[in-house]
Order: sequence, then structure tokens, then C-alpha cells
Amino acid sequence: MSEYMQWLYSIILTIVTSLFGEHWILFLLYLLLNIIDTLTGWAKARINNQESSSVALIGIIRKMGYWIMILIAFLIPVGFQELGKIISIDLSVTIFLGWFVLASLIINECRSILENLVDAGCKVPQILIKGLETASKNIESIGEENE
Repeated sequence: MSEYMQWLYSIILTIVTSLFGEHWILFLLYLLLNIIDTLTGWAKARINNQESSSVALIGIIRKMGYWIMILIAFLIPVGFQELGKIISIDLSVTIFLGWFVLASLIINECRSILENLVDAGCKVPQILIKGLETASKNIESIGEENE
């Protein structure tokens, strides 16, 4: 790798890490899953002769909404932690809110990709579908326990 590419890679990695923290790879994973879901959704629609620009636009708007949801899920704990300091209550456990939301959305994207593949005629192993279903139920049950 050239010196310029190493320098560029370092700058990009520094910016991404400062924006998303040390677990930036999870946010990148979610972004990649968004892209793959969009592409497999388009392929499914094309194969089934159901292409629609308005449906695609709604899907893209929905994905932007999910990113806003992630932002809110990580901002709320920051506010609660600050309020907890003011009223002398430890509210640091609320930081898990963002991670549970991100985990749920990653699982949902994976499930959506698999659904697109099935609808496009691909044979998807049931173990993969059932595994994601189990992971989704586990995340949901943890959320319900903490209500």
C-alpha cells in the first residue's frame, strides 16, 4: 500500500472511530446490511416484475428513519446519565438502550435480506432463518425483562 493510501486510511479510520467510537465496525456492518438489503430487494422486485420507484423510495426513507432511531437510542442515555448526575442517581445502565436497538436492527436487516433471497428464488438454509429468529426473540425478551 502506498504511503498516500496508508495516510488516507488512517484519516478515515480516525474520523470514523471518533464519530462512532471503538465499536464503529458494528455501524459499518449495519450500513453494509442496509445496502445489501436494498440491492436484494431491488433484485427480488425485478425478478418478480414488481419494480416500483415509489416503493424503493419508501424503503430508503424507512432506512434513514432507522438511522435516526439509532441516533436517538444512543443520545437518550447521554441525557439520562447527565440527569442522573444532577439528581444523584446512577443511570449509566441506559447506555445499553442504543446497543439493543442496533442489535435488533442488524438482525432485522439480516432477516429482510434472507426474505428477499427466498422471494427471488434462492434456497436459504432453514438453520440460518431459525437462528436469526431465535436471536431476535432473545433480544426482544431482554428488552421486555427490563421494562
